[in-house]
Amino acid sequence: MSSFGRRATATKIELIKIRRSMQVAKMVHKILDDKREVLLKKIDEMIEEANKAREDIWTPLGEIYTSVYNAYMSLGTMTLESISDSTPGIMEVDVNIRRIVDVKIPTLQVKTKEGGQQLSYGFVETNASVDKASKLIKNMLQGICKAAEYENAIFSLAKELERTQKLLNALEYVIIPQYQDAVYFIKATLEEREREEFVRLKKVKVVLDRKKVAEAEAYAKK
Repeated sequence: MSSFGRRATATKIELIKIRRSMQVAKMVHKILDDKREVLLKKIDEMIEEANKAREDIWTPLGEIYTSVYNAYMSLGTMTLESISDSTPGIMEVDVNIRRIVDVKIPTLQVKTKEGGQQLSYGFVETNASVDKASKLIKNMLQGICKAAEYENAIFSLAKELERTQKLLNALEYVIIPQYQDAVYFIKATLEEREREEFVRLKKVKVVLDRKKVAEAEAYAKK
C-alpha cells in the first residue's frame, strides 16, 4: 500500500503518524469549508452592492447624455469639441487596499483638489447644458470608481473561491482518502501479524506441552 508516492510501513508508529496527519487534513478541510462559505456570502454581498452602484449610475448617465445632446444641438460640434479639448482628460485617484477573507481588494477614491468644482472653461462660450453635463460627470466619477471597485472585488473573491474549492477537492477526494486507505492497510496488516503470531505461539505451546508430558512420562517410568 502506497501513501503519497511512498509505500506505507506497517508499524504502530507509522499508524500514529498517519492518523495525526489525517486529523490535521480534516481540520484544514473544516477551515477551508468555513472560508468557502464566507467567500460565497461576501460575493453575494458584493454582487448586491455592484448592482446598486450600477443602478446609481444609470440615472445621472441618462441626464448627461441628454445634456450633451442639447449642447451639441445648441452650440454645434466644433464648439463642444473645443471645450472638450480644453478639459483635462486625467483624473487622480487614491488607491488603498482592504482585505476581505484575506483577499486584497483595491479601494478607489477620486481626489478632489481645492476648488475642484470649478469648471475648466469659461461661461461665455457655453450654456447651461454644458455646465449641467460637466457637473454631473464630476459628481458621477466616484460612483463609477465604486462600481469598478465592487466588480473587481467580485472577480478577486471568485478567484479565491475557485482556489479554495480546488484545495477542498484535493483534500476531500485525494489526500484524506489516501490517509484512510493507509490506515486501513496498516491496521489490517498489524491484525494479520497478530493472528499469525497468536497461531505460532499456540503451536509452540502445544509442542512445549507435549514435550513436558513426554518428559513426565519418561521420568515416571524410571
